[in-house]
Amino acid sequence: MAAEKETNPDFKYLVRIVNTDLDGNKPVHHALLKIKGVSFMFANIACALARVDKFKKTGYISDIEAQRLDEVIRFPQKYGAPVWMLNRRKDYETGEDKHLLLSDMDYVRSNDIRRLQMIKSYRGARHAAGQPCRGQSTKSHFRRNKGKVLGVKRSSTQAPAKEKEKK
Repeated sequence: MAAEKETNPDFKYLVRIVNTDLDGNKPVHHALLKIKGVSFMFANIACALARVDKFKKTGYISDIEAQRLDEVIRFPQKYGAPVWMLNRRKDYETGEDKHLLLSDMDYVRSNDIRRLQMIKSYRGARHAAGQPCRGQSTKSHFRRNKGKVLGVKRSSTQAPAKEKEKK
């Protein structure tokens, strides 16, 4: 199979769709998952709407198919994707249904969190404090500080008491 890739001039090791380089050795529906904002189900529906075989290796899709996939992923409603498939329904400012990709997702999310903090809502205060916002327990979870595990913090009075017990 490796020899087939080298001899076939149509094979591309990198395919650029929605400003993201996709691996040419993976099936299309699996390679699309590398694009931020594209989930498993959205990749399947994008392949169906663009009329591209989702099991075809990404390196073998033509430029026209790649362009169609790009268009479908950027503007899914224009091609008939159901509204429930979009990741930003009823936007706060405009009320539109949209599908966000790449850096737009980060930008909109940070703006939403800033707005919650500005209006001093409960969720905004929890975000600001680094606590869970959706009712999760905090006794045994969420002991992280931006990726670093903190663990249980013990008071300084407990340590000397244990040393006395050992003696």
